[in-house]
Amino acid sequence: MSKTLAEYASHPCFGMTARKTVGRLHLPVAPRSNARIRFADAGGSKAAMAPEEAVNWLDHVMDQGKPVAIVGITGPGDPLTVPEPSLRTLRLVRDKYPDISLCLTTLGMNGAEYAEELVDLGVSHVTLLVDAVSPEVAERLYAWVRPSTRTLPLKEAVRLLITDQARVVSAFKKAGLTVKINTTVYPGYNAGHVEEIARTMGGLGADIMAVVPYHPGKDADEDVPGTNVELLAEIRDLAGRHIDIMPAWDECGENVVGLDNPGKADARIAILPKPTRERPNVAVVSSTGMDVDLHLGHAIKVMVYGPREDGLACLLETRDAPEPGSGTKRWETLADTLSDCFVLLTASAGESPRQILSRKGLSVLITDGEIEGTVDVLYGGGKKGKKNKK
Repeated sequence: MSKTLAEYASHPCFGMTARKTVGRLHLPVAPRSNARIRFADAGGSKAAMAPEEAVNWLDHVMDQGKPVAIVGITGPGDPLTVPEPSLRTLRLVRDKYPDISLCLTTLGMNGAEYAEELVDLGVSHVTLLVDAVSPEVAERLYAWVRPSTRTLPLKEAVRLLITDQARVVSAFKKAGLTVKINTTVYPGYNAGHVEEIARTMGGLGADIMAVVPYHPGKDADEDVPGTNVELLAEIRDLAGRHIDIMPAWDECGENVVGLDNPGKADARIAILPKPTRERPNVAVVSSTGMDVDLHLGHAIKVMVYGPREDGLACLLETRDAPEPGSGTKRWETLADTLSDCFVLLTASAGESPRQILSRKGLSVLITDGEIEGTVDVLYGGGKKGKKNKK
């Protein structure tokens, strides 16, 4: 093993004592998943934050004096399925907060080619989600696996997954990364297989393993019992013969510093960048002129709000939005059109425009609030979301 358990104990993601005293913040910037466990909740997927929005959230947390020592890229999809947003976020955080530790959680598919880049970014460790090392077991666990953009038969896809996970452990270790394995125990499916996972991953050089109990969600597709304490203790003992095992505790959550999940509109209001000298205004798309109720792709006009001479925010002007049909050029043109705005309010927006506008310095806020109240909050005023009753 590359570290002793005593050395792991001081790490904010591995040690019980450190975990209670050191803040960790998970940034959900991964837009797409590449697999789904059959027993996962069937609820709708969450939208990913743009890298710049995620860093603004981190800024907000740091401004509050929260003791954040480690930032992880976790969810809502897999960080290596569409790597660019995750790698960009890591780069932005590293440049702005050079002393913060970085990590990410991934299934690992197609990850070997990014090993050196993750090291260059200063990533301290990678958590690899491994619930099977046998194709037969994996085929019972997964609803689907997509190693690339094309869909493969499950039998073929899980074999590629298992091969790729072994390859990525070797690549990450060769590059000098610490590799942590997370294995969720699904009674009746992989409980008797966890020791083999530990033996295989330990043999490949993985550093430490977390054995995670399965807790059925209310929207799970299938009725699988949760992992009881006795079974978990037995499995931990067997797995510990082959690899260091993390102390037993609940798995990491997103809200490790006590803030609301940024996917909620009200929470995201608080984490957006403030107006600057170069970008003092707010852009809004609306069909009524009263509420933020329009998809960005349907907008033909954009309202621009900003402070008057007396400091109060008001509608300054309305600008034409670029016409559809030009692909990414449309959003680059819109970014230029709104170069004096620090945020764009819309009811919905696709991943491509959000990424392009964010890279151009314009954050996109998804909300359904009343315009006047939302703009007021963005400038430090009263509460958001009260509808005009007329």
